[in-house]
Amino acid sequence: MAKRASKIRTDPGETRKLSPAEKKLDRADELSGKKDVKEALLDIFKDIEKGFEQQADRSDSNMDYWDCYNCELNNKQFYNGTSQIFVPIIYNAVNARKTRFVNQLFPQNGRYVEVTTGDGTLPQTEMALLEHYIRQGKLRTRVAPALAKNGDIEGQMTVQVTWEETRRHVVYKQRSKPEIDEGVEDTEDIEDIKEEEIINGAPHVEVIADSDLLVLPFTANSIAQALAEGGSVTTLCRWTKAKIKKKMKEGDIDTTNAEALLEEMKDNAKDSEKPDKAKEMVDAAGIKGDGRGKYALIYRTWTMLTIDGERRICLAYYGGKDRILSCKRNPYWSDRIDIISAPTDKVDGSFKGVSRVKFVADLQYQANDACNEGMDSAAYALMPIVMTDPEKNPKTGSMVLALAAVWETSPTDTQFAKFPALWKDALEIIAACKSEIFQSLSVNPAQITQAANPKSKKPSQAEIANEQQIDLLTTADAVTIMEDEIFSPMLAFMLELDHQYRDKDLTVREYGETGMKANMQEIPPLSLNKLYEFRWFGVEAARNAQQMQQQIGAINVLKTVPPQMYQGYKLDLGPVLSQMMENLFGPRLAPLTFKDMRKELSFEPQEEDKVLAEGFLTPVHPQDDHMKHIQDHMQAARMGDPGGAFKVHIMAHLQALEAMQMQSAPMGSGAPPAGAGGGGGGPRPGAMPAQGRPAQQPPGAIHADQMKDPQAAPRVQ
Repeated sequence: MAKRASKIRTDPGETRKLSPAEKKLDRADELSGKKDVKEALLDIFKDIEKGFEQQADRSDSNMDYWDCYNCELNNKQFYNGTSQIFVPIIYNAVNARKTRFVNQLFPQNGRYVEVTTGDGTLPQTEMALLEHYIRQGKLRTRVAPALAKNGDIEGQMTVQVTWEETRRHVVYKQRSKPEIDEGVEDTEDIEDIKEEEIINGAPHVEVIADSDLLVLPFTANSIAQALAEGGSVTTLCRWTKAKIKKKMKEGDIDTTNAEALLEEMKDNAKDSEKPDKAKEMVDAAGIKGDGRGKYALIYRTWTMLTIDGERRICLAYYGGKDRILSCKRNPYWSDRIDIISAPTDKVDGSFKGVSRVKFVADLQYQANDACNEGMDSAAYALMPIVMTDPEKNPKTGSMVLALAAVWETSPTDTQFAKFPALWKDALEIIAACKSEIFQSLSVNPAQITQAANPKSKKPSQAEIANEQQIDLLTTADAVTIMEDEIFSPMLAFMLELDHQYRDKDLTVREYGETGMKANMQEIPPLSLNKLYEFRWFGVEAARNAQQMQQQIGAINVLKTVPPQMYQGYKLDLGPVLSQMMENLFGPRLAPLTFKDMRKELSFEPQEEDKVLAEGFLTPVHPQDDHMKHIQDHMQAARMGDPGGAFKVHIMAHLQALEAMQMQSAPMGSGAPPAGAGGGGGGPRPGAMPAQGRPAQQPPGAIHADQMKDPQAAPRVQ
């Protein structure tokens, strides 16, 4: 974390020292040495320890729910037999929901950010910067899938957004000319090996387990309300010795108390009372131990404290046994905390939500018991039972199961029987449990890859459409919570962190351009949401894809309405067509297909004359004044054109001028305009896109019935 809290930025590159009156605003001052602050913190930490004890049952239950997802048998099973099989019903259901939610949040066009501005301008630089941080932070591949699973299994989605810097010492080659005396011939370039330290800073998003989060009071509706009511927001941190030493070096914690904590870690074992989700996940991956060794359990707490007569948000670290490691003012200029949390299913009167797996965990245990009982019975059902009379068959020892075996007994005295096929009943029980779990978790066949069952009735097209409509509604309801409660606040906080910590230019990718310098505009952090309001746009982008047909039909109507029908308005279809092209072809291909001519380079003819005189060719802009350019270039070419650059450039202007004249030429008589119906080549006004007449396809073309789209319903035969 950069230490610039003792200075106030007034202008890029200028700083000023704080006056004595402003010294109280310094965010780097250690406050734990003040008596009143220390006493208040000790009381707060007592409430925090009690709060973690009160939510211990919830944390233990969440570990059981994670066992259901990780397919780990535990003490919740009633049947204890030979078979040890876990039926992955909850695993499949949660993964199906995760896949659908993540794909809705991150559409294929790659645009995730929408901004609302006060002056109507669109800050392309800030949008490109945020999307760069989204890609760099691996939100699509790491954060969003884990967050979706946490929401279903634990009932709470929590992330921590911080600024992290990485340092690399790179080595590169650099060629330079040596200093030579006059009259000496040129010598070869000198190759120098140089080493440079590169510092890369970016927002870092970490998913927090529900068992590691405590919000007091429990009845708060939001984190802001909890802090306003004198409560606290605490996350558990498991710091190793190396982590503690790093924090000491950076000045984040007090050196004396940290050294005392390190001494205790040499003798004391790890705190095993608090549930450790990370260790449970490592065990589920087949790795014994988490690789951290000994660690200290640290309470990282946000709370409101009275400092010099004013209420301030502070960040405190507590190391146990009345040991306060640090307490400082909020280090972020925006005065927001870096914890963002929301329940998946809000419960009135409680900050945290209820796990969705809670209501189906017993069904999962029942399915496991039925499966293991059925598999144990199947082992007996697959082998015949031989019944014989020992008095009439004294040679039972010779009745050996082998190929071409001869049994010396009467066939009437020996009979074969079968063990009841209880595994068939077990499969029916499993199917019933699976159906109920899928219904409770709102998972329908459109979300699960299933093989066709020959015994089941083929669904009709109306049934498939109904299932898809239900799927869209349930998915939209779930992802809207993630969008509004998690991702939209995350975007605003990322921009605030960038404004505070990044002080160098950053090259990012912007759609439609090869790249640009993205230097943040100087926006005061407390007025960020007054100028710009950022929100996550992934869900809306996926929904808008379903409205493409209606948009095309509306354009067909709008282009035929005469201008006198909407006096005072101007019809500009450019933004609509640009958005449609981007939704259809993506951000990489759309700018190349539907170009914005306003962004193409255009020069004055005098500037082009200088370049052409050097023998270099320059492109012709479509919106140039071609006649003016041609006259100016012809006059400049009289001074000499040895390379023919002026001639080639003048010919390019003539071709562009001829193309413009052909486009503006009136249509031939008898040919109706496009869209008027009859023969113009366009659809009739108000026509909707529909399937055209069958036409002959070229050799090797794929038949329409063989085209597969994962987002479209299969055709009913």
